[in-house]
Parts: sequence; C-alpha cells; structure tokens
Amino acid sequence: MIEWGVDGETLRVRDADNTTVSVHGADPVVETSATELPRPVEETLLVTTDELEFPHAITYAFSLESSERHELEPSESSLALSAGEYIVDIDTEIKIYLQFSGAATIERTEDLQSISVSFPKRTTVTIGFRSHHELPTGTITVPDSPDAVATALTHLAASHKTDSPDRTYPTLRGHPPLLERGDSLDIPDHLQTTRSDSGIEVVVPPTYDALFVVAPLAYYLQATIRTCCPARCERDHPRLRLPDLGIETSLSPMPDLERDVERLLRKTFFLDCLVRNAGPYGTNLAEQRVLETLELDAATLYAASPQQRLATYLEVPYEAIEHRLPEWHLSMYVAPEYDTVEQLPFLLDRLSLLYMPRTSTLEGKELIERSLADFYRGGGSPDSGRHDRASARNVASVDIVKPDLRTGRVHGWLADGVPIDVFKTTPEAYRNRLDYLERSSESTSICVVLNDSGMAGEHDDVADIYRQRADELAIDVTVAESLTTAELARVFEHGYEFVHYIGHCESGGLRCPDGSLSTASLDRCNAQTFFLNACGSYYEGMQLIEKGSVAGAVTFTKVLNDHAVKVGSTFAKHLVNGFSIERALGLARSRIMMGKDYAVVGDGTHSLIQSDHRLPITITVDELEDERDRYLVTLDCYSTRVTGSYYFPHTEANEFAYLCGTESSFTLEQSSVVSLLRETDASVIYDGDLYWSETLAQQFAK
Repeated sequence: MIEWGVDGETLRVRDADNTTVSVHGADPVVETSATELPRPVEETLLVTTDELEFPHAITYAFSLESSERHELEPSESSLALSAGEYIVDIDTEIKIYLQFSGAATIERTEDLQSISVSFPKRTTVTIGFRSHHELPTGTITVPDSPDAVATALTHLAASHKTDSPDRTYPTLRGHPPLLERGDSLDIPDHLQTTRSDSGIEVVVPPTYDALFVVAPLAYYLQATIRTCCPARCERDHPRLRLPDLGIETSLSPMPDLERDVERLLRKTFFLDCLVRNAGPYGTNLAEQRVLETLELDAATLYAASPQQRLATYLEVPYEAIEHRLPEWHLSMYVAPEYDTVEQLPFLLDRLSLLYMPRTSTLEGKELIERSLADFYRGGGSPDSGRHDRASARNVASVDIVKPDLRTGRVHGWLADGVPIDVFKTTPEAYRNRLDYLERSSESTSICVVLNDSGMAGEHDDVADIYRQRADELAIDVTVAESLTTAELARVFEHGYEFVHYIGHCESGGLRCPDGSLSTASLDRCNAQTFFLNACGSYYEGMQLIEKGSVAGAVTFTKVLNDHAVKVGSTFAKHLVNGFSIERALGLARSRIMMGKDYAVVGDGTHSLIQSDHRLPITITVDELEDERDRYLVTLDCYSTRVTGSYYFPHTEANEFAYLCGTESSFTLEQSSVVSLLRETDASVIYDGDLYWSETLAQQFAK
C-alpha cells in the first residue's frame, strides 16, 4: 500500500513498512493517474515539472523504442538522453519508475546526496511507485508430519519472480507464503501453479532438524524437498539431485549437514550475484573478476537452465572462493519443532541460514572479557559512569548462556534460553510485524518518556535527535515526564511506532511515581518498537513483544547511568537513520565497556525508519602510521533485510560497486576523507569512538 501527499514542492511517498521517500520538484503539479507502466507498480501519479530530485540511488534508463539501456555510472556525474520515449528506473527504498517522452538529463547533485532528472521544458511525467516490502500471497496449512512439512517448504519458493540469477536481487524475491498448523496439508491452487519448478531436488531424512537446515538452500534454489524412507536413510546420506543431468551430490548427515548447506548456499548465491551482470540489470562489480579467475562465462551461465548453472557451480571448489565471499548477513538458531514451523517463512524472507540451537555455560569472567573485546576503547575513562542507573532495589536477574554461533554477521535465537550476542525472538514478534504492515499512518510517531528527573541528560539528547530527524522525515515526537502507571500504560497502548523509556525498572515493573507498571498487565501493546533504557528490563521487554510489539532494546542487569546515556543517544541516532534495531544497538553498546548488558528482544532485523541511502553504512577511519594526513578508510554496508544488493563508495577515482557484506577500503588524503564524510550519511568509527559523519567531517576540516 502506497500513500502520498504534497507539501509545497515536495512529494512524500510512504509505504506500509514506514518507508518514506521525498521527491522534490520545480513548481510541480501532481495528480493521480490511471496510466499503466511497463513495470509492476502500486501507485501511479502524473507530475508536470521541468526538474525532479530523488534520494541518491542506482539509476537506469531504458528506451521504449529500442533495446538501448543507459546507466548513470559511478564515475560519471551526468547522463544525457536524446529525444525519445523512456522509462527510468530509480532504486530508492521505494522503487520509482519515470516514463516520459522527450530529452532529459540525469545527474548527481554536487553534494552527491540526490539524483536530478531535468527536462528542457515543463514536461508531464508518469511516476510509478512500488514498495520493496511485500505481504505474503497465501497460506499453506501443514500437519505435524515431516513429509508434509517438506512439501510445504517446497512451495514457499512460489514467491520468487524468476529462476534466473536475477533472483539474487531482493526485489525479485517476494515474501514467502505463510505456514499455518492444521490437521491436513492444504496448498492453495495459485501457489501450486505459480511456483517455478527448477527440477532440483534435496533429499533428507524425515526429521525436523534436517528439514529446517536445508530449507534456506531449497528455497533459494526453488528445489523440491523430498524425504527418504527411514530404512534407506540409514544407508544413504542426504543428497542434492539434478535429475535432468544425472548428477547426485552427497551431503553430510546432521550435524555436519549445517556446514554443507551453508557452503552450498553462500557459494551459489555469490556466483549468481556475479553471473547476473550478464543480464539487463548488471553493474560494474569489484568482485566480477572472480569469474575470470575461475574461467566461467557469465553470459553462458545466465542463459543456462537452473540445473545446468548449479552443476557448473558444484564443480567450483569452495576453498577457491571462500576468501572472496561476502560475510553472510543473518543466521537464526531455531528449535527444530513443529511448533516453530510457522516462523520459517519469515526467516526465509530474510534469506537466513538456519542452525540448531546449542549453548554452554559462561565461565568465570567470560562475559566481562567478551564485553571488553567489543569495546571501542575510546575517549572516556573506564569508570566514567560510576553511578548506577538503578537506585533500584530489586532488579530482575537473567540467567545468560553462551551460544554456539556459526557463520553470520547477525545472529537471532528462536529457542529456549537467553544467550548473549544474539537477538532473542519469539513467534509473536513475526505475527506482530505483519499486523503493523497492514496498518496505515501518515507519519512515524515517537514518544520519549522520562520517569526520573536525574536522567534528564539522555532525555534531552534523544529528544533533540528525534526532532532533528523530524525536520527531514514525517516524524511526530512526543515528550512525556513523570508518568503514573496508568499514563505509562496508555503510552504503550496508544499506537506509537517507537517508545523510548528512560527511568528505573525493578522486579515489579517500570517504576512510576505511584508504583510500578508490569507490562504483563497490559491487555495489548500497540508500540511497534521500544527501548527500555533501565536496569534489568529484559523481562518487561519480552512481555511487550508477547503483547504486540515487534522488537525492542533492553538490559540484562544494572547499568551505569553515564553508560546508559551514551548508549541511549547513540542508539537513537542510528535508529532514526535507518539502522535495524539490532545493528543500532550493536553499534551503541560498543561505546561502553559493559556493552553485553544490553540486548535486543523480538525481530532484531526490523527497522523503524529506512535509511536515506536505503542501505545503512558504517565507515572506519584509521590514520596511517608514518604518513601524515593519510588515512585508511573502510566502508561496511550490509542489511539483514535486502541481501543481494550492492553499494557504490563515493571516493575519488572509484569505478566499482561492491556487494553488500563485502568491505571496501581506500587510502585517502585528509581532504578526500572530509569530502566522503560530507557526502555520505554514515556511522563512523574513528580514534576509538563512534561519530556521525557530518559531525566528524567538521572536526577533520578544522
């Protein structure tokens, strides 16, 4: 669902996932349109103007009169289109298509923050919008039977829009159908007819652990999952079959099946990302030379059948490309039970690897040592936050365990136990996310609650951060102080997209002037996301997820007040600039020594607001020894929501795009560092602390 409105010379477009894109026009006239575009869109408008300005994005122009395709290359500042019929593809957080007749110039603005499309005279342009997020297109009912679950998982790939390597683009992988527990298997007719059968088969024992582990690989390959009879399973290993080619590859039994699936999926996905550049949406990838080293022809593989292409990939030794693989974005640890089957479509939508949950006991000072290992060790002294935020008498204790973590940048836990270094999610978090996608609102509403006057520092900081962002996006900020239990309950029931609570938490709940509010007492929580920046707020946060929230940040134990202020303000800055809940908290807690005291509950991949540049970026700046005013600059861009995307570093002389998950590094003069920081809204790690790029650019420019 797309909503839009015009404010002066700005057209604001918003989708069901709270994603907002602003389009600026020169004296624009905007009206609805019934015109059909040769691209899938949800809303179409007619805009009359001589110039349109969009957030910076990858931009293509296609001629409607020939097969010509044009791209605004990273090394070019402008692209001139001669008179003709065109459709322009602008890949912002909401997909935008322009269709027009005539000549046009597409160029980057001087600050590289925007893309401008200008015309010689006022022109009527048809603009189509499509949300990148899609709701599930159906529901499969599945009984408590591994054979039935295998069939249901096979049909989740019906959401794919292609079986070519272009399926690595997140826009060509729709949300899988939902799974619902029931007495018998029921697959809607439209899912059976729309599923593209690649002919590839994955054969595993009829056990939930094996089925869960192979689900991401089968989903991506659009493969059929088959279970072998128990007698044969005792003799044969799991296997990958390409029947048309007579190829059968043996896979390891559990638990080593996890490793085999991980390697197969990562290798196949990576090579597909390179081969897709032979198609209509290719770009100049830095990793592309890997195909030359392997002597693989992209054009031949792009045109091959899914089985032929996979057969070629199987011949590539994993060790030959292991060092070039982008870091995988997400791994989930899931209890292999019938009760968790309903959550699998949400995890496959994120293209997460699935592992079995295994834990061990934290030994001695291991928690402290892990916290110090992640600490940036920056400016402040180690004990700068001497005062407990608690003044709390009875803080709820949490028994934390150590998870056995596998490959992945981000880790989520959908099983028993409370591990460190993961976000702890529940089935309710995913159901709640669907509920919020189906709601509509004109702006993102944020409520900051201060329930202890001694913590006004954090309150003032975060309120300013949210208000500053409100000047750029449709955000409504409400500030409340000293709320009673009834008033605080109404805040959680009101329907804010985000509640930032600053105060105390005890075993009885969140402290208020008239007592404590136990979030378990709420009939329903309508706050989409939250941050309970108070001591020992884990259980209160988990209750908010069970009552209706999607995700939030909490603490395991007592926290120091100065540390809480630092985490709170840093978290706020990243959250409203498009970072996911998990990534925002991960960066924030790295600024303090005991960062492991903070954690995320619910779906940590969830974002409150989308980034201006679609994919949030972190930059690390290191001064080179013995080289005055020269720096090693490393860009890190990844997303747990849209894996398969790529990014362009805006540095001098760079001609390449990089796959998300692959870091890019450059040696720059100080003046070039300043330019990069001014042109890129990003989180920056420098000299042992965390900054926002615009702030650090001013410091470097002095």
